[in-house]
Amino acid sequence: MVQSEFPSYQQEVVELLKQVIEPTLKNDIVSLGMVRNLRIVDDYVYLRLYIGSHQQPLQSEVEAKLSALSWCKKTYIQICTIPGVKITLGISSGKGGVGKSTTAVNIAAALSLQGAKVGLLDADVYGPNVPQMLGLGQADVEVIHTPTGDKFLPLEVQGIKLMSVGLLAEANRPLAWRGPVLHKIITQFINDVEWGELDYLLIDLPPGTGDAQITIIQESPICGVILVTTPQQVAIADVRRNIYMFRQVGVPVLGIVENMSYLSCGDCGSRTYIFGSGGGEQLAAELQTPLLGKIPIDPRICSGGDSGNPIAISESASPASEVFRNIAIAIGLSFAYRTSHNFQFNG
Repeated sequence: MVQSEFPSYQQEVVELLKQVIEPTLKNDIVSLGMVRNLRIVDDYVYLRLYIGSHQQPLQSEVEAKLSALSWCKKTYIQICTIPGVKITLGISSGKGGVGKSTTAVNIAAALSLQGAKVGLLDADVYGPNVPQMLGLGQADVEVIHTPTGDKFLPLEVQGIKLMSVGLLAEANRPLAWRGPVLHKIITQFINDVEWGELDYLLIDLPPGTGDAQITIIQESPICGVILVTTPQQVAIADVRRNIYMFRQVGVPVLGIVENMSYLSCGDCGSRTYIFGSGGGEQLAAELQTPLLGKIPIDPRICSGGDSGNPIAISESASPASEVFRNIAIAIGLSFAYRTSHNFQFNG
């Protein structure tokens, strides 16, 4: 939030906004990162309120709270939402190569298998691999006319609605975009996709902490992120930088997923910690946030991604698939509301 010329007014506004509680998450809208770009200019208050489609009543609550400001002539609230989408979550990592996109695809598949309506936005604009992981190559993306303008129509595959720049880019060509063009592409993908009714929209963020990541976070109603890491300290150090970025924009970290945690012996069941151990627990303790799951090393995860058959769907009895199911259950419990398909917890 931007500091104003009137710090006492700024603090007064923030304190009032902290009295508005999101009923499902049972936390105030400031702590949840739903209030951004707060500015006070003369006797006017400007802010952006980032909400899901089911959180529209929060606008009137904010207006009611801020009406108590004796010095404020008018409050301007810009609602930022994705029509029809209830919960928008980011899947992020501090560095590439830790299995972020694979994790995003399998979490989306696990949520869908639990009965939720799920969309997946592949916003990794430099390495859009999600279409291949779901069994799609180049595909024609339809553009439809809506009352609010032309929109991309996402493809539906394995129960998941998908939109990715990888569906539009020319095969085997580098995606070498810079500044303004990159910003335009990202905002178009956030604002110009006709998702329909979704319980969850997962956004597979680019790795790291550059312009693309910041743009996506600032322009979308992400209500929290799930961080993917591997156990070794190098990966943990990069994730810490990621955490700092999210804190700067006020987006909470909802949980940690530790990928490539261990290799399990097929004969005796003993575990070998190839990349070390304890990194996920260490991060979770630092952040005071849950460790949602520890995904084992399993060749079927890789082969499933290559063939377009995510392990969460193709190998439902595998230990890795069970971890993804438990992550889906934990997400559902965090946002405990009645979804479109009466989301079932089959833990």
